[in-house]
Amino acid sequence: MTLDTESAAGTRARRIGGLTETRAVRPESIAEAAARRARRPALLGETGRLMIIAADHPARGAIAAGGDPVAMADRGELLDRICTALERPGVDGVMATPDVLEDLLLLGVLEHKIVIGSMNRGGLAGASFEIDDRFTAYSAGAIAASRFDGGKMLLRVDADDPATADTLEGCARAVTDLAGHGLMAMVEPFVSRRVDGRVRNDLSPEAMMRAIAIASGLGATSARTWLKVPVVPDMERVMAASTLPALLLGGEVSADPRAALEGWRRALRLPTVRGLVVGRSLLYPPDGDVAAAVDAAVDAL
Repeated sequence: MTLDTESAAGTRARRIGGLTETRAVRPESIAEAAARRARRPALLGETGRLMIIAADHPARGAIAAGGDPVAMADRGELLDRICTALERPGVDGVMATPDVLEDLLLLGVLEHKIVIGSMNRGGLAGASFEIDDRFTAYSAGAIAASRFDGGKMLLRVDADDPATADTLEGCARAVTDLAGHGLMAMVEPFVSRRVDGRVRNDLSPEAMMRAIAIASGLGATSARTWLKVPVVPDMERVMAASTLPALLLGGEVSADPRAALEGWRRALRLPTVRGLVVGRSLLYPPDGDVAAAVDAAVDAL
């Protein structure tokens, strides 16, 4: 590590360490930072692709990454990793909940970035009410007031859980409201079921096609709806289920990052796939090198 790098790391650590003081003494500085943030003029840049860092996992109580059950529990370390990722060339922006995005606003790292607010975080991981995924974070109005670029929602369709109906209705309302503000609605759909009491997503091609078909019809308009989908077998057939633009998600930290990268590369050749929205795989790679993991993902684009 060079002296300049050490100095930058030290400065960032001090700024992260000062977040609580700022929040306690000048909470209005969050809204001020959002108001003066320089926005990117268009969702897609010159490449026509998007590379988004996902960091909304902790709000659902999902703080594990790789083999560490509390990898994402240290907020300072998480913020440092996100900042490292956002500094890399080719990274367009970040998707997170209000607490994380407000920290990043105060750190000044969201200038000219695409910012997506995560909306429904009520379906806590492992809870009996997990499918009842209520909108407990951003609303469309709050995202618009913060001058962000869109909202993300998770939709898990469990035919045996009546709570699916409320989640469907909530997602449909959010899609409509976001479109009314001229903002992207990023929908992450799955067909799910409980196995030994835990919610599991069905990643078969047929299940993903059904999930995509359901998600594509949500809301009063699909004009600003994007999909967030995993890489599964037979992706060409899966992605033919909709004309909506899609981003690939990263999922759990892979024991074989090279295989994950190759899966992304293959799927990115499909006409509706326009980029990546990846979190733990890049923020907590097996070798700990966030910058190298992000650079490899950008190269896949």
